[in-house]
Amino acid sequence: MGFSIRAGILGEWESQFGFTKSELGEITGLGLAGFGVTIILCSLFADRVGYKLLMVAAFLLHASSAVVTLAATPAFGDGGQDGKHAAMLCLKIGMTLFALANGVCESVINPLVATIYPKQKTHYLNILHAGWPGGLILGGVIVYLFSGRTPVASHLRWEITLGLFLVPTLIYGMMVLRDKFPESEARAAGVDFATMLKELAQPMLLFLFFLHALVGYVELGTDSWITDIMNNVISGKAVLLFIYTSAIMFVLRFFAGPIVERINPVGLLFASAVLGACGLYWLGSITTSDAVAAGTAGTAVFLAATIYGVGKTFLWPTMLGVVGERFPRGGALTMGTIGGIGMLSAGLLGGPGIGYKQDYYAAEKLKETSAATFDEYASKDKPNSFLVFPKITGLDGTKVGAIKDKVKEGRAITTEEQLVLDAGLYGGGMALKWTAVVPLTMAVGYLLLVIYFRAKGGYQVEVLHGKKPEGEHYTGGVEGPVE
Repeated sequence: MGFSIRAGILGEWESQFGFTKSELGEITGLGLAGFGVTIILCSLFADRVGYKLLMVAAFLLHASSAVVTLAATPAFGDGGQDGKHAAMLCLKIGMTLFALANGVCESVINPLVATIYPKQKTHYLNILHAGWPGGLILGGVIVYLFSGRTPVASHLRWEITLGLFLVPTLIYGMMVLRDKFPESEARAAGVDFATMLKELAQPMLLFLFFLHALVGYVELGTDSWITDIMNNVISGKAVLLFIYTSAIMFVLRFFAGPIVERINPVGLLFASAVLGACGLYWLGSITTSDAVAAGTAGTAVFLAATIYGVGKTFLWPTMLGVVGERFPRGGALTMGTIGGIGMLSAGLLGGPGIGYKQDYYAAEKLKETSAATFDEYASKDKPNSFLVFPKITGLDGTKVGAIKDKVKEGRAITTEEQLVLDAGLYGGGMALKWTAVVPLTMAVGYLLLVIYFRAKGGYQVEVLHGKKPEGEHYTGGVEGPVE
């Protein structure tokens, strides 16, 4: 819920504080990176300190994140570079605290569900998986009704809409204080921690870690930006697109058992990656096509989003399922590590990387069409960089937001202002096109695994004792943190 609301109010932060896309990417990235670190760290000692203490810590972190994040507007004051930096600091710290809280929760809820339902783990963990897109849908509806430039009901300040995540926070906080928590399944079984550590050195597991870093980049990194990017194409309706793809994920994950049980999980991952790449590239092509100007992009966007939504649905849980089935000796440690790697990739690479690509291509496009207009609308802050790529000066979010406000109000815009909007549209499309390379790379990796397992006689589930599972064993529901 908090994730989707944050994704839906990026435009408001951009306009109010004058952030570039790269700066927004840094903020959203921190909302995921801390998540990954906490999952890994808490997985190391969750069984020892107990679930209740960790959930109390998560509640306190969630509450404190709201206080710091909502202080951004007072810190901004009358604006200027000092005000902008103060607001960014509040948002960065607030998002980090929010991410830490989420990570603590995730390190608890999956082994907790596995402990409560020891004979129906897969069934109930898949229901738990459906909670993620369910929260995205709820947050998306809130944004659609109350946020953005064209809210359906009434526009509320972003502080109010974002603060609504405190409602479920208070509910789970009261539940944590009231209820008793069982001893973890791993602790009760006396799992050897040294055995878990040895599993981390397995070559195939390391390869799966690499692939899951790509999963985190393309799924959560893209979801952080998709509403903001597609608002340039289907103004006011982009959040509905986000809700739609989340609904696809919710339904398919909730009823994953009968679907995935009949499909080799590695083959499913390959097909999902191919669909994800096709969907993203198509979405990027639409934003750089004449259909946008003609106002006929809606149907194409719907079809492309459907392909992308189906493609991303099974990636995360099925990756966790493969790790759980092939490396059961790793227990919660391997689950925590792969989940953390996915989140770290989304936060440190996905969010900032996609933001950088938008700035880069928008700036280059505007320089090409009108260097003078670029000089007028370029951010006065220092240039942004990403990894080894060249530094780039993005467009000033406040100035771009002012143009979008004129369009919303039905006022005429100048030729130069239209060039600015066209450059932003182009930058978003190119960012999606280049992001499509990530699932394409994943598809190559999954194809190699398909060939490997076929040469070994087929994909088999590793079991530590007893007979191999029958039914519902390819659904991706496993012990350990999930998104």
